[in-house]
Amino acid sequence: MRPNGSPQELQRRRFRALALLQQGRTPVEVARQLGVDRRSVRRWKAMVRRQGTRALAARPAPGRPRRLSAQDRRRLERGLLRGAQAAGFETDLWTCPRVAQWIQRRFRIRYHPDHVCRLLHALGWSPQKPQRRAIERDHKAVRQWMRTVWRTVKKKPRA
Repeated sequence: MRPNGSPQELQRRRFRALALLQQGRTPVEVARQLGVDRRSVRRWKAMVRRQGTRALAARPAPGRPRRLSAQDRRRLERGLLRGAQAAGFETDLWTCPRVAQWIQRRFRIRYHPDHVCRLLHALGWSPQKPQRRAIERDHKAVRQWMRTVWRTVKKKPRA
């Protein structure tokens, strides 16, 4: 499994490990200090011994490139924060199909609604269920009812 971080961050960590090893620290100490597995430190040490320091150089992240650039992702998040009504939908509830439709209109990139949740999760968003409340709700009347009637209606704790 690939560790978290950009290729440059991972490269810095590998070179930091190499510097600590050259100071005379053991692989176990280096691993503990950097928060990596000791076997990784030993593997990096062996790679440098065989191929030199270029073996620790950053390599591009594997996999398909992202369809939305970092700038587009920021624009997407700003649009989501403005709300679904600002994007032209009837209610202010974002659903995955709505987000996919809005991305298609805004960025000309097609996402399947089932995969939009991954994109939203990567942005730090999580699924939320809206609270269902009547538009005509009277908050003062609800508080008054909770203070008076609710106490008589709710279940009593068992003795």
